[in-house]
Amino acid sequence: MSDRVYGKTVNEFIAEAMSSSPTPGGGNVSAVVATLGASMVCMVANLTIGKKAYVEFEDQAKEQVAKLSEIIERLKKLTNDDMEAFDQYMAVFRMPKSTDEEKKARAEAMQAAAKNATNVPLDICKTCAEIVKEAAKLAPYGNKMAISDVGVGAMVAETALRSAMLSVDINLPSIKDQDFVAQVKAERARLFVEAEENKLLALADVKKRMG
Repeated sequence: MSDRVYGKTVNEFIAEAMSSSPTPGGGNVSAVVATLGASMVCMVANLTIGKKAYVEFEDQAKEQVAKLSEIIERLKKLTNDDMEAFDQYMAVFRMPKSTDEEKKARAEAMQAAAKNATNVPLDICKTCAEIVKEAAKLAPYGNKMAISDVGVGAMVAETALRSAMLSVDINLPSIKDQDFVAQVKAERARLFVEAEENKLLALADVKKRMG
């Protein structure tokens, strides 16, 4: 996989994001932000491992570190996938449309590209929801000295989900398959509710343990 983001310095990435280049754009920037949210939750899990005060949670913390590490790697791939999906969508506009056959092929390619450009950021949103869920699981037992960062991770990931969903929403009006559109909208509603609930659970435990 060609890595268009994570091989850059932070300053290089910011410079590219603020330039006139359409990528990186909203979906991939949201994915990058989500990796930072996951990193905060993972850090607290790592800070819980090997501490006498949390020995009863050792195995659970290790499982969460493994899960969050996998999530971060998945988000890295989705970041690049989202940029490629946008490139593929824009490439359709360069397809010929002189004959009826060309017009038909172009229209079909446009629909396929629009669905792909919807599915990838939707996968980013689903992954963000997993981060918030992991934060809610860690908040009751994670290392108290860094427990505020579990709240940071939950809030960042939930916000990244909502921002990445805008990259889903912008494509829906151009998609003619109404069953597909309905399924996406149902999934959007489900993810918003699930992420909000887990964020509130995480923050309640974080605030309680902060004193």
